[in-house]
Amino acid sequence: MSATVLNATIRPITSRPAAAKAPRFDIYAGIHKALRTLMTDTLGRLGRCDLDHETDLHDTLDRTSLMLTLLAGHIDSENQVIHAAIEARRPQGARKTSDDHNDHLQSMADLADDIQALRQAHPAQRAPLAQALYRHVALFVAENLEHMHVEETTNNATLWSLFTDAEIVQLEGQIVGRLSPEKLSAYLRWMAVSLSTAELTGFLQAMRLGAPAEAFDATVSLIHGELDAVRWRRLSTALGLDCPAPRQSVGGGA
Repeated sequence: MSATVLNATIRPITSRPAAAKAPRFDIYAGIHKALRTLMTDTLGRLGRCDLDHETDLHDTLDRTSLMLTLLAGHIDSENQVIHAAIEARRPQGARKTSDDHNDHLQSMADLADDIQALRQAHPAQRAPLAQALYRHVALFVAENLEHMHVEETTNNATLWSLFTDAEIVQLEGQIVGRLSPEKLSAYLRWMAVSLSTAELTGFLQAMRLGAPAEAFDATVSLIHGELDAVRWRRLSTALGLDCPAPRQSVGGGA
């Protein structure tokens, strides 16, 4: 959203601009981009699913279940690491988003029931169940998009007032350390198709400096498989990598 210009005070032409502040570390930025893409892509797949095509139907429901699994894992990481850290230094400092998480978990349990009902339904009964699931997921996505905005504004402001960037980076390390290899790979796939080339470059450059070479190589290989040829060429050039162009991505995983 652009700043309001008409009411701004115009500085004298001779005044010196204030020194730009270095941006603070944003623990939410990358993973939230990935989850926004996952949610909106899943909603789109639900909307265009061919209910009389068994493979399309079950693949779409599998994707919807994956969305719920990854979102549940994300909620758990935020509760156990980010919210716990905030609460330790400012009691009730993450109350709003903690309460949201409880509501989201209940919504996810209801959606899991909707998915199972559609999966087991007779073909003649699928249309109304699919429409209801689609609408419920749409509302769920809308609530999550608003929730993520609160985390990126209010919660970030709280984090930045209570923690140094180095401490916030340590919190992110705790989150990554809690993930199974399978979940970590799934999150990385969605980050690969959601982040800009500059963001992916920065992420991989930091990993190159701080992680074992095998972990860096495995992550590059995973991301390689998710990018189209143009994006991979930009990324590999920025990182100085000598790798062939990838196969066409099939949508960030399952």
